[in-house]
Amino acid sequence: MGSVIATVGPALLGFVLMEPVTWAVHRYVMHGPGWVLHRSHHVRRAGRIEANDTFPVAFATLVGAALAVGFNVDGWGWLVPLAVGVTAYGAAYALVHDGYIHRRIPVGSHRAAALEALARAHAVHHRTGGEPFGMLAPFVPHAQRRSGPSGPPGRRIDAPSPG
Repeated sequence: MGSVIATVGPALLGFVLMEPVTWAVHRYVMHGPGWVLHRSHHVRRAGRIEANDTFPVAFATLVGAALAVGFNVDGWGWLVPLAVGVTAYGAAYALVHDGYIHRRIPVGSHRAAALEALARAHAVHHRTGGEPFGMLAPFVPHAQRRSGPSGPPGRRIDAPSPG
């Protein structure tokens, strides 16, 4: 039983903690110094690839490095299940965000109420450039649901790139 907890616990922790990590990275990196890449996600694109795709490649590289350390360095094995949880979150994110919401990858045509709620929340973010910055558990401030483009600070869709 102890080995199951030692394996499943870090994996669940990795999955759950990725939502606040995603929120923070999206808010402070992508809508900050990373706007030069992320802006491509907030404008119409020609083709399937956008500069914003650099972010998941970078995140996957970090997870790959964590897996390499976890498998090869004594005492760091706990990184393996943690990285599995982070990878599961990344897969869920890709399926929901890039598949279901933006239709960049095929996920079928069935519409689900819970996923439609995520799509509506994400549409608010695209419309305002503000909250929600999270993806699988987005929080849309009440005032923003009603008021449209105004809202808390964030880089608006039409904002110029920094610097």
